[in-house]
Amino acid sequence: MLVHYNLGYYYFTMFKGSKSYVMRSALSDTKPPYPNSWKALSQGEQIRVELENACAPLVERIFGYHFVRLGSLSSDINIPNCSIKHVVNITDVEHEKTSVRGISRELPLQQNSVDAFLLAAELDFAQDPHQILREVNRAITANGQLIIAGFNPYSLAGVLKYLPINRENLLHQGRFFTSARIKDWLQLLGFEIVEQEYVMYSSLFANKRFLPASKLQLFCKRYLPAFSSMYILVARKREIPLSTIKPKWKVKKPNFVAASARVGHSQATVSKKVM
Repeated sequence: MLVHYNLGYYYFTMFKGSKSYVMRSALSDTKPPYPNSWKALSQGEQIRVELENACAPLVERIFGYHFVRLGSLSSDINIPNCSIKHVVNITDVEHEKTSVRGISRELPLQQNSVDAFLLAAELDFAQDPHQILREVNRAITANGQLIIAGFNPYSLAGVLKYLPINRENLLHQGRFFTSARIKDWLQLLGFEIVEQEYVMYSSLFANKRFLPASKLQLFCKRYLPAFSSMYILVARKREIPLSTIKPKWKVKKPNFVAASARVGHSQATVSKKVM
């Protein structure tokens, strides 16, 4: 079995027996269309409400001075109980909740200046998700926290994405990265995965009413959590401080000679000079 992978711009290749598995590169040749609001997606409002309910207890445990919601979808996630009062929304197009105009791959932020980030489906509609994470890593402070919400490819929605169903839905253009792949990227950047949540069990491609308290939802949440339509990852930036190592000085012990030996040696020297 030969396993080779690179988390940069290359493919993941694994040969096991006679089978070969290829993972698509994270860097896309074309930029996928980006939804400017949750209303552009089927069941978008239900997705937004479920994400708000899932993020509510998470943001209560985040402390600091500056919180950034990255992208139009993230800006629509209401977090009224967030302990950080200064919340900035960065979008690439004008939005009703826009605080700063900027693109995700080139954030107009200083290094180590933000205490927390929220990325709601931002990586799923990004051409280069690696660059976005690098920019977040540059701007976040030590021990800062990052919340990422993404669509699960192992869900029913992930299967229907490849079927000709409701082709007008922008979810067909989504990237649908697995949570394991996002974790690998974060760990390479020095993040520690703190928590993972599973949100919704729905096809997301049908415009039907979503019932979060239905028996099916409760059953899937208890017995099939890995097949949820969306997942939420909470990561913390870890930086190990460098400490200087003091050299150990070795004191050389003096070589002492007995006094009688010194006297005998001096007398012998004098007698030689006299002779």
